[in-house]
Amino acid sequence: MQRQNRILAIDLARGVSVLMVIIVHTLWIYGDIFTQSETWLGEAIHFIGKGTPMFLIAMGVSFTLSRNQSIILSIKRAFYILGVGYLMNFLKFVLPVLLGTVPDNFIAAYGWTKPVTLDNMIYMLGTGDVLQLAGVSLLFMGIINHFSKNKYVPLLIALLIAVVTKEVHGFRFGIIGIDYVLDLLWGAKWNVYFAVFPWFSFILIGMFFGKWYKEKKNSTQYLFNKMGVAGVILMLIGGGLCYYNFEYHFGDYFHLGPGGTLYLAGFNLVLMWLANVLVTRVKENNIFKFFYYCSKRVTTIYVIQWVLICWGMGVLGYQQFGITGVLLLIPFYILLTLGVQKFVLDVVSTTNKSKKQTRIAKKQVVIPKT
Repeated sequence: MQRQNRILAIDLARGVSVLMVIIVHTLWIYGDIFTQSETWLGEAIHFIGKGTPMFLIAMGVSFTLSRNQSIILSIKRAFYILGVGYLMNFLKFVLPVLLGTVPDNFIAAYGWTKPVTLDNMIYMLGTGDVLQLAGVSLLFMGIINHFSKNKYVPLLIALLIAVVTKEVHGFRFGIIGIDYVLDLLWGAKWNVYFAVFPWFSFILIGMFFGKWYKEKKNSTQYLFNKMGVAGVILMLIGGGLCYYNFEYHFGDYFHLGPGGTLYLAGFNLVLMWLANVLVTRVKENNIFKFFYYCSKRVTTIYVIQWVLICWGMGVLGYQQFGITGVLLLIPFYILLTLGVQKFVLDVVSTTNKSKKQTRIAKKQVVIPKT
């Protein structure tokens, strides 16, 4: 089921995933340690967090469906996303530090003491988040797509990354600057949460299915049926490996091994299949339209929610709330995030489009000769 060359199930999945992120981040920043680790709410939200790869798979599929996939455009988009990512880090971390609104226990969580030093702020500015992953991945996606149109190339690279990640995790040369780039690629510490290895695997799997979709004349039914089958197979293989050696194959969520990567890839492919079942069998409604709206604004919504949640620490504190507090803060931050998106960014965007159209119209006016 499509609309204007968009796959509705992909839009639905991406829209859902960006809202799940708000829920997860609210728990991380405001929920106390007991609530995060020892309660039903913490368990439920951490389970929800396993859906992050759904956004990355959707990114891979969408890339293959974009009209212009030139390597130059990919590089431009990559640097744009990286710029947005580092701007977000400045707004959510560095600016509150400069304003003196960051709680002491948040600084202590890094193992630091006040006053925060310049090195500390540079560390915060360089934090590797999803946007850093997306930016670096776009560089590689453009290169891969430029040199090969074969759908199996991204799939093979994805599997290779999944297998070798644990073997290169944390490798450094001991050279400032170069080590940071290596951390973005396969860092094993907490300055980078979403290293390219292994998270790029999910994007590459999305590219594989996107290319397959185009080969099959844009058949969404074929695409998602294959996603469902592949998802079950990957879950079985990955789950078996994690059962055999959980520490090596899963470890922790942000530093996955081969089994964890395969399992989460399979889990999220099954979620994609379920999303297609919904858009195929359920008549379009306002809930679907809401998620489509979020999907089209996924980057700005992601930035807004992180900045607002981090700024809120200056008033609400860091990891100070139990179950009730977190449950109240989740809808608050969802509504606040969407309010900023709808009544600030959307208004600015509409105003800029109107001004641009007015300028174009004026240029097109032909003044008759007298």
